[in-house]
Amino acid sequence: MKILGIGNAIVDVICKVDDSFISKNNLTKSTMKLFFDENEFKKLLNDLKIEKTVSGGSVANSIVGISQLGDEVGFIGKVSDDDFGSKYEEGLKKENVKYFYSKKKEELPTGTCLILVTPDSERTMCTFLGTAGKINENDVNIDAIKKSEIIFLEGYLWDEGEPKKAFDKAINNANKVAMSLSDQFCVDRHKPHFLNLVKNKLDITFANEQEITSLIEAKNFDEVINFSKQLNKLIIITRGEKGAIAVNGEEILESNTHKNLKIVDLTGAGDLFAAGFLHGYINKLSTQKCLEKGTEMSSKIIQQIGARL
Repeated sequence: MKILGIGNAIVDVICKVDDSFISKNNLTKSTMKLFFDENEFKKLLNDLKIEKTVSGGSVANSIVGISQLGDEVGFIGKVSDDDFGSKYEEGLKKENVKYFYSKKKEELPTGTCLILVTPDSERTMCTFLGTAGKINENDVNIDAIKKSEIIFLEGYLWDEGEPKKAFDKAINNANKVAMSLSDQFCVDRHKPHFLNLVKNKLDITFANEQEITSLIEAKNFDEVINFSKQLNKLIIITRGEKGAIAVNGEEILESNTHKNLKIVDLTGAGDLFAAGFLHGYINKLSTQKCLEKGTEMSSKIIQQIGARL
């Protein structure tokens, strides 16, 4: 197998709502709110008509993108044996992703992200991690890790305790390790741990400019470049309209964004960028070509709704 993703298994539940629903439920439009109370989350869901469900999660989105490019891929993510858990598994299998997880009845339900689309096409997200955030080392299939050329992890999944043990087990048995820092909130919360991973454990790091600047508390982008050069590992930084950059030792490469795009929805831009880059990487394309493939994939996804092509 080429790539095995390990990440939060979250079902995206897409619903159309009007603006009054957002204000009535004290939500802030265009942001993501984490729910910790299952009953409060269920109450919100009960009032809605579901348009469609998609097997989501950041790394899962990347893995599906890589599968669509024709590579053999797999995924590990924790779900419960419930309706959404079954839908999650079916959704991945439909995309030719091998799912290395045997679901069973868990205390918490399958992780869910409510994506509320208002008439102006803005997306407001409500996430209940459920059992996805409870991944532990027993959920990690060592055989699948050893048989894959590279594993791809997400910062969203890292947490003290059981998830950290699952991470360590995966990294210690992998041939090569790539990881996305995921979100500035994750970086700020786990800074010393993420810094240790980037310096000592990862072969490839994906980050956007804000995440990596925050990680090393850089004053400017030159400091980010100098830090990346010293690592002698592959550091990939996406910079929004400024394109993307790859640093590997003294080698620095850039790729520009595509112009005149009709941008509809930025969800999944980073996930699909990683998919394009990793597809190039495992097919032995030059780093420049990998960057260009990443840019091409992210350009496609932002011109449509959702994080799947």
